[in-house]
Amino acid sequence: MKMALKRGQNEGSIYQRESDGRWCGVLNLGWESGRRKRKYFYAATAAEVQEQLLKARSDYSRGLPVAVERQTVQQYLTHWLEHTLKPHAKARSYESFGAIVKKHIVPEIGRVRLEKLTPQQVQALLNRKMKAGLSPQTVVNIRTVLRSALTQALKWGLVPRNAAALVDPPRVVRPNAYALTAKQARTMLEVVRGQRFEAIYMLALTLGMRRGEILGLSWADAEIESRTIRINQALQRLEKGLAITELKTDRSRRALAMPDSVVHALKMRHARQLEERLKAGSRWQETGLIFTNPNGGPLEPITVHRDYKRLLRAAGLPLNTRFHDLRHSAASLLLSQGVQLRVIMELLGHSSISLTANTYSHVMPAAMRETAETMEKLLHG
Repeated sequence: MKMALKRGQNEGSIYQRESDGRWCGVLNLGWESGRRKRKYFYAATAAEVQEQLLKARSDYSRGLPVAVERQTVQQYLTHWLEHTLKPHAKARSYESFGAIVKKHIVPEIGRVRLEKLTPQQVQALLNRKMKAGLSPQTVVNIRTVLRSALTQALKWGLVPRNAAALVDPPRVVRPNAYALTAKQARTMLEVVRGQRFEAIYMLALTLGMRRGEILGLSWADAEIESRTIRINQALQRLEKGLAITELKTDRSRRALAMPDSVVHALKMRHARQLEERLKAGSRWQETGLIFTNPNGGPLEPITVHRDYKRLLRAAGLPLNTRFHDLRHSAASLLLSQGVQLRVIMELLGHSSISLTANTYSHVMPAAMRETAETMEKLLHG
């Protein structure tokens, strides 16, 4: 303790720590089960700590709850997931964060006292996960979850610092996005022509839509006369089952112009769905979705995945080509034809043009060469 400010009984005490120079306030909350309960506050100045202390004393005197810092990392993360993250996060993000907490963080450091968690302990956790064979991206995700939770704990004065933010994440080498050539894309569309899921592959390869966005499309989103399709939602499998969810980002909500091939594929899909409705009879489940199972219910992503693998074999394409690579193919093919990067960003629903540029940097040199040649012809004949 470097310096202390004396206060009246039960008013709490404020002192400056020698270890890092930060100010700390302590509020006594009485006794429980033979142990004294205290609430600690941390800040850069004595005035900030005093303000926190006064508010906590006021809450305590009015019978409002004052969180006690003596909790484990597990106890805090459980509370944070349910009461802070869940009300604001998308369902898929909440499930993903929860799985990381349960599988990777709690078994390793769950018993550590929250306020005593150190950067060294977080670093050791990440090192163990890397040594266990997890991918660098997964380890980065573990750090991201812990850092986000501790950011809130820091705001609430539950910890003196964000231990996860003081640890550098592992380096993630991002491979270039794989894209089909124009010839490969034409071959795929020729093979799938007239088949049940033709429109799915057409939307992915022509408009660069994500699988979840495609499966979440409703007929109300497809304006055939104006040749416009609107992406407003997605279909994803959550723990509770298939569910319509919000889009990945706000920019993912977009309206796209449909070329003739997509319009034709959707008309064929509508006719096929009417046949399926008649065949299903009373078993038909009306969802309004464009892509449904034979009884009208949402289409399982795994069903599309299996059909896609069959299509790759039939088209003679590499079996490790992901469905998401069709989205990359759409962007790369357009970029190679000189379509502006800003237009491609809007097509894909990227949150920023830098994301588009970084994702398709491998295609940019060829496009830039064509731009230079165009300028040469324009200015010098």
